[in-house]
Amino acid sequence: MKRISTHVLDTAKGQPAKDLPVRLERQEAQGWRQLASARTDQDGRCAQLLPESETLLPGTYRLGFDTAAYFDAHKVAGLYPRIEVTFQVHDGEQSFHIPLLLSPNSYTTYRGS
Repeated sequence: MKRISTHVLDTAKGQPAKDLPVRLERQEAQGWRQLASARTDQDGRCAQLLPESETLLPGTYRLGFDTAAYFDAHKVAGLYPRIEVTFQVHDGEQSFHIPLLLSPNSYTTYRGS
């Protein structure tokens, strides 16, 4: 199954970052095209961001995390209002899990499994 997923953990609270807005985009000749938007679930996850109607083509993709909305909802001042994670899909690749470890003043990301 072809998929792009994420899991966001609020490391300052030691818990999942639930209800955080996430957007998936693909770079095309005309610029960035939004493929999907969602909010993380109770476990801080978006299990499948790639819509069934879309093909996982080789190219450049990015996940945009609206951390300002998340921190505002929790009455926390955050340094990064938006985090964008840009990644490359190569021919033959089928599954991408991009976790985000988040705190008000830092973030870390990596390719998960």
